[in-house]
Amino acid sequence: MCTDASGADRRQVKETALRTFVSFLDSELALSEFPKDESINGLQVEGHGSVRKIGLAVDACGYVFETAAERNIDFLFVHHGLIWSGIRAVRGVTKKRLKALLDSGISLYACHLPLDWHPKYGNNAELLRVLSIKKMGEFGEYHGKRIGYWGKTRAPLSTADFVNVVNKALGIKSSCVDFRKKVRNVGVVSGGGWSAIHDAEELGIDTFLTGEPSHSAYHLAKEIGVNLIFAGHYATETLGVKAVGRMLKKKFGLPVEFIDYPTGL
Repeated sequence: MCTDASGADRRQVKETALRTFVSFLDSELALSEFPKDESINGLQVEGHGSVRKIGLAVDACGYVFETAAERNIDFLFVHHGLIWSGIRAVRGVTKKRLKALLDSGISLYACHLPLDWHPKYGNNAELLRVLSIKKMGEFGEYHGKRIGYWGKTRAPLSTADFVNVVNKALGIKSSCVDFRKKVRNVGVVSGGGWSAIHDAEELGIDTFLTGEPSHSAYHLAKEIGVNLIFAGHYATETLGVKAVGRMLKKKFGLPVEFIDYPTGL
């Protein structure tokens, strides 16, 4: 090991300028495609001027910030950020969260709807991939743009068999309301995407997979004749941040860590 007179390690640490990093992400993740998103997508909190270690998480919260600081992460990429349609006041929990970021010099970058939709790194494209479903088209309109996808299973499956595939792929125990005998054409919208069920009838979807259960979806699904599978808001939205992390590691050669903090919801 090479050290200077004071004994400090002089090995070079790879880093990328924060400005370069953010500009690349803004473009690569097509943030401009979603001007009506409630989330303030992009760099929400500016930390150090360079990026040496990347952290990934689903939610921006105190535990994630504390863990990121402990692991010497200086750039945190999340799906659910801190700032939604602006900040009304800096007090209470908002003050504590911002202070934790600013004290540690961690930059916070949020990507909400663009990460649900993205055809390469998005939650919904990744759901199709891990479930071995062939992508056929977009599905699930939200704020004037379809953010989910639908596709076909390799062969027709019973609902029970398909639920087992979902559970194994995501490492969870999903809930299901079965209104059809077979699963073949599947629509997916991660998180709280139950309203996408309105697209199911138009596109001939027999099974709809989303995150959070919804009482409102039950009668619509029954009358349309669509199976409902609820695989968890958190579980269905870990895939996108991980895909972005793999891409960033390959492009910039920086260490990447996923901070897992499941809610069970």
